[in-house]
Amino acid sequence: MALTIMTNELALSAQRNLDQTQRRLHSTIQRLASGSRIVQASDDPAGLAISDNLNATARSLGQAVRNAQDGVSLIQVFEGGMTEINNMVIRIRELSMQSASDTVGQKERVMLNHEVQQLKSEIDRVAKTTKYGDTFLLNGANLDMEIQVGVNNVDEVDRIRFAPGKTDMTAAGLNLDGIEVLEKVDAQEAFEALDGALTVVNDTRARVGSAQNRLNTTISATNIFMENLLAAKSRIRDADIATESASLARETILRKAGVAVLTQANETPALALQLLRG
Repeated sequence: MALTIMTNELALSAQRNLDQTQRRLHSTIQRLASGSRIVQASDDPAGLAISDNLNATARSLGQAVRNAQDGVSLIQVFEGGMTEINNMVIRIRELSMQSASDTVGQKERVMLNHEVQQLKSEIDRVAKTTKYGDTFLLNGANLDMEIQVGVNNVDEVDRIRFAPGKTDMTAAGLNLDGIEVLEKVDAQEAFEALDGALTVVNDTRARVGSAQNRLNTTISATNIFMENLLAAKSRIRDADIATESASLARETILRKAGVAVLTQANETPALALQLLRG
């Protein structure tokens, strides 16, 4: 190799290798700092596209779980009002049973009827005030709601319908508005209407309970799906800290060695001066 002053080939080579080491070190530090193997698109274009799609799906599934949980909350409010109405209907039937017996007199029947009328009024109040958000649930409104539990737009797959059927749980809706127990005969004739009301209430409760169980199952299945998607994304996107730490140590040593070699290479032209002095 010729001994020159204008062009220092050794220094150029050392500088090129040091620059490459510096870029690798910079990338390693970015991966360690961010925890991600793909910091910018150039790191892995295909991996970036795949992992971003997985991330979008996983985040949508997270919202789907929250939607299903909100659906469970709605059903719990619905069922809570139904439970109280059911209890009041049972109490009215109990009072009717008491009034239907000749072991009580007319004064007692008047007192029993006072409680029956108050219970009917309370059934109306609960039915007309039970709501979730702005949606009334028990006043006879036509409930046909869709809960988005999937990430796409396929009706049978991505949505669960909540349509409990009869929702008029007022005293009139349950055919209880004419119930009185002032007379023994009225109390006895009330049994059929009360049994019919209990059948309606319990049938509706069974249907909403089934819907709640379905939503709970959907939440569990979606959580498992989301967990697997996030694991797949992690394998593509997340940095292996052990590997990157080893790379950091290697590149740090190479950078120090490169600086030392570049220092030596820069001193090579000085040898030419010694020839000139001679």
